[in-house]
Amino acid sequence: MRIPLIQRWRCLLKWQRIISLATLAISVFTLFLVLRKPAPVAVPVSPAATAANAQSFQDKVNRLDQPTAPGESGGEVRLTSGELTAALAQATGLLPTATTAPSNAAGLSSSPASPAGVPELPGAVPNIKDYQVSMDGDIVRGQFLTQIAGKDVYLTLAGHLGAKDGYATFEATEVKLGDLSVPVSLVNDALQKKLAEQRDQLKLPNNVKDLKVENGELVFVEK
Repeated sequence: MRIPLIQRWRCLLKWQRIISLATLAISVFTLFLVLRKPAPVAVPVSPAATAANAQSFQDKVNRLDQPTAPGESGGEVRLTSGELTAALAQATGLLPTATTAPSNAAGLSSSPASPAGVPELPGAVPNIKDYQVSMDGDIVRGQFLTQIAGKDVYLTLAGHLGAKDGYATFEATEVKLGDLSVPVSLVNDALQKKLAEQRDQLKLPNNVKDLKVENGELVFVEK
């Protein structure tokens, strides 16, 4: 028994409507996950603790500037998640610093100057409203709040830090927008291209031969 043409059209329209509704539902759900705040990657600390971590970071970085005595083998400088987070907060302007440029009377900008030892972020610094860093085993994980298309969105990026030919390297293992996981293969090529463009700013200090994350700490291995 053949199905009447009108009935087949009604069935087709019904399935098209179902597919459209399902697509709309998936789009809304995806948008919800992107805008949703994910679980934090680190435990929040007080401003006093952050300032102390920033000072500790500075003291340890200063050790890298001290030449190794003749006959001595290179040591290691280890940084915790809290120290690294505080340093990045200073680099992005989220942590006030005591160092400021001369007043406008001297014809210079009154914006704060970067303190010595604080890393400079490659390229233009995005509008970062919040930043957290954690390290677990040999994985470093960063999470920051920024704006995408006028909306506040959390970006979480995790991977392996390393060094090659005197330059820092990064291999992503996890990417998330909000609470939505993004396949690393979709962004890794663009990420590596961006790192290559900023290669000069990834150069390690002359007395550092290796960089790695080990036992939840960032390790600089001196020559």
